[in-house]
Amino acid sequence: MNPVVLHPDGSLFYGQRRLDGDPLPFLGFQVALDPKCCLRSYFRMLERYPVLAQLNPFSPHYVSNFQECPAGGCRFEDGARLELSRRVEMTGFPGAPGMNIFICFEGFSGGERCDIRPFWLDRLLDLPLALGGLKHRVFGDTIDEFDFDTAFNLFELIDGICWQLSFHNLPETCRVEF
Repeated sequence: MNPVVLHPDGSLFYGQRRLDGDPLPFLGFQVALDPKCCLRSYFRMLERYPVLAQLNPFSPHYVSNFQECPAGGCRFEDGARLELSRRVEMTGFPGAPGMNIFICFEGFSGGERCDIRPFWLDRLLDLPLALGGLKHRVFGDTIDEFDFDTAFNLFELIDGICWQLSFHNLPETCRVEF
C-alpha cells in the first residue's frame, strides 16, 4: 500500500496525486514524510486541511500560535531534528502484567535525545521532522531496551505531535529560556 506523504508545503499526496478534497478517509493510512519536512510542514498541513486541526483539542491553539511565529529561523541552537517515535513498556513484575504503549515526540541535539519541553514553536518550527522507530523496554529497565522498525498512520502523526506539544504550554512567567 502506498503511504500518504506529507510535503514541506503542508500538502498530502497519495501516490502521485495531491489530496485536494477531504483527507479524513486517509487517517488510517500509513504516513511518510518528505525528507525536507520540518515541524512547520506539519502546521502548514493543519492550515491546508482545517478538518485535521479538529482531531485534537489542542490543535487550534497551536495553529494560532504557529501563525504568529516568524516565517523562518525558528530553531534552537544545536537542534538537529525532531522525531516522533513509539515506546512499549512491559510492567507489573512481580504482579499483574501490563503493557503500556506511548507515542513520543523528542528532539535530538549532538546525536543525543534532548528535552524540547522548554522550547516554544518559535524555536522548533524549522527543525527537520522525522518518524523514528519503536523502543521496547522490559519492566522499565533501559538496559533491557530493544529497537524495532515501526510505522505511523496519519492520525497518529497529527494527534501524537499535538498531544506532546500540549505539555509545552506554560504561562509566560514560567518559561525558562536557554
